[in-house]
Amino acid sequence: MGTRTFHFIGILLVFFVIGYVISSGKERFLWYVPIFGYGFAWFSHAVIEKNKPATFRYPLWSLISDFKLFFELLIGKEKFTGIPVQKNKEGI
Repeated sequence: MGTRTFHFIGILLVFFVIGYVISSGKERFLWYVPIFGYGFAWFSHAVIEKNKPATFRYPLWSLISDFKLFFELLIGKEKFTGIPVQKNKEGI
């Protein structure tokens, strides 16, 4: 399982927590958002890639990039393996 998978799981859990908080009104669970959002990504960078995540130097850019990666993985524009998806002749 690669870094992209951990990033995807972390952001997916962020959405689940936010959805739960909205539906239940239990704001006390919002503290899980940064733990899931950053925790899975930091773990994957430390254990799999053995590097320091960009979050420490560029926190906003890192956050935007995580959400961008999540949606690109979701729609199939990017693959979980890190190999870019090939487009056909029409660019689709």
